[in-house]
Amino acid sequence: MPKSRPNPAKRNQPAHHQDNYTYLIRNSLYINLTDRCTLACQFCPKHNGTTEVKGHELYLSKRPEVEEIIGLIGNPTDYDEVVFCGYGEPTVRLKALLEIAHWVKGNGGKTRINTDGLGSLFHKRDIVPELAECIDALSVSLNAQNEAVYQQHCQPSLPNSYAAVQAFIKRASELIPDVQVSAINGLEGVDVVKCRELTEGLGAEFKQRELDIVG
Repeated sequence: MPKSRPNPAKRNQPAHHQDNYTYLIRNSLYINLTDRCTLACQFCPKHNGTTEVKGHELYLSKRPEVEEIIGLIGNPTDYDEVVFCGYGEPTVRLKALLEIAHWVKGNGGKTRINTDGLGSLFHKRDIVPELAECIDALSVSLNAQNEAVYQQHCQPSLPNSYAAVQAFIKRASELIPDVQVSAINGLEGVDVVKCRELTEGLGAEFKQRELDIVG
């Protein structure tokens, strides 16, 4: 299995730190499953000296067990959706993600993954059918209309990542009912109009995000 990049803040653990494995934004419960990622996006908070999102400290001193997460969720119908999105790329921990998502669905909840779309490339197989069994919606970060801009801002650790994220979006759009693809307006060289055209050509819905607005 390909190696993901190390957590750049590991040596800077916040004082008196307690891990947050779940956190609430509006009425969605977010799952902070891992600190590992297949990208080193230069606009990501953790590459800009912070480990907080919307006031939630997301630094992880260890990766949570499935049972810990399920215990923290409680009743998933209390939330609009349960979202796999934290300090790293959630599909890196695919087995744990699937176990939790199946539990959420089995207990009446709705599920979403915020992802970089590189899960199939990372695991060296098409993971979309497995996701389609328990995931209601995907939010995929594209962030570039061509490979050069993607390399500039996202700095992938795996070769052929830009082609892989497009293939993932197309495949996901065939099997998962709600697939949104985003790009950030305000990033140097990013053409959101072309990103929209690319996204719609792959069968997904486009969502424009704004620079420095997270969550």
